Amino acid sequence: MRKRYPGNFKAKVALEAIKAEDTIAELSSKFEVHRVQIMRWKKEVLKALPEVFSVRKDRKKKDQAELIDELYKQIGKLKVENDWLKKNLNKIGG
Repeated sequence: MRKRYPGNFKAKVALEAIKAEDTIAELSSKFEVHRVQIMRWKKEVLKALPEVFSVRKDRKKKDQAELIDELYKQIGKLKVENDWLKKNLNKIGG
């Protein structure tokens, strides 16, 4: 039966491997995880790392686009309201 490790444990081991203060063999002994598994986790973290920064930018762009859309909707509503008020003011005023 395979042993399952929680994500925070995998991250901790992978970061230790990335730091390279200890050898993979030392980390394997320290965390009681096979060295091949440590290398896989390290590789997975390094592969995913660039996405961490691009996700933030994408999220910010999406938030800005949503804000712009909402502002355009508000402008449209205010324009319709303004036009209606002008039209009815002219009718009342004569």
